[in-house]
Amino acid sequence: MNQQSHLLSYDDVAAAATRIKGFARTTPLIESFATSAACDARVFLKAETLQHTGSFKFRGAFNLIGQLSAEQKSKGVVAYSSGNHAQAVAKVASLGNINATIVMPSDAPQIKIKATQSFGAQTVLYDRYTECREDIAAAIAKESGATLVPPFDHPHTIAGQGTVGLEIVVQLTELKTVPDVVLVPCGGGGLVAGMATAIRHHFPHTQIYSVEPEGFDDTARSLASGVRETANSDAKSICDALLVPIPGQLTFAINQRILSGGYEVNDSMVQKAMAFAFLQEKLVVEPGGAVALAALLNSVDDFSGKTIVAVLSGGNVDPATFNKAISETA
Repeated sequence: MNQQSHLLSYDDVAAAATRIKGFARTTPLIESFATSAACDARVFLKAETLQHTGSFKFRGAFNLIGQLSAEQKSKGVVAYSSGNHAQAVAKVASLGNINATIVMPSDAPQIKIKATQSFGAQTVLYDRYTECREDIAAAIAKESGATLVPPFDHPHTIAGQGTVGLEIVVQLTELKTVPDVVLVPCGGGGLVAGMATAIRHHFPHTQIYSVEPEGFDDTARSLASGVRETANSDAKSICDALLVPIPGQLTFAINQRILSGGYEVNDSMVQKAMAFAFLQEKLVVEPGGAVALAALLNSVDDFSGKTIVAVLSGGNVDPATFNKAISETA
């Protein structure tokens, strides 16, 4: 199998790593003895919860916005997001004194809406069940001349997210360790596409899986069918960061070539994983950020005896949601 899709090459991810160096944090890769014991495996947790703005999204936003021309920056940027990409774009824009407008669902966690506004961005709220965020953002961009910064389906965004995988490669190489499996939270598929591109370049035999909330397993079903499938229109989940109705065109084209498949987890599994991460590793993980750990904890037979990396992709959780997960499952 060709580890470098013509749609996104390893060199693109390596260039992104150079571009974001000194701005994005190198997040820790934690060997979790508690998770290892629970799964009869050797488990590492990649704590992107500790990245700027609390998720991996800072990487992709910085890589894309950093490549805009001075004229493009002067006209501002616009993005659509349930919260993590919103905060990342707002933060990166603030670093460059760039105006930012973010289209966000009205039911997004208030902690994410307020954080986005705190970076100076203007927020436009919409109903995720009756309105189309892409259309709203496109109209804003057309009227203002602002540049659209997609949350996942853009090569610069994907390359930036892929630097998570590149860091894992460096960190495991220092430990003289090669992972058997890498589990990655998946909404639109940008993080797993970029990570897989980087990891498979160095570790060609490592299996990489997407992990999605129940009812939103469109990437897993798309990988199985070979065409882009849509999420269940009636599905709901506490994993607000991952509620994307269909895989991106670019992300799916990449993921179809290099992923080994996908896992699906329900909200109860996610809450237990959130509680586990907090109680065992003292990490605050949002629902969408905990799905990879949830899949690992609930598919022990699949991973027994293997070396596993589970990505904790974000920690921007509403206090009430976090308290409920801890109090009900601890």
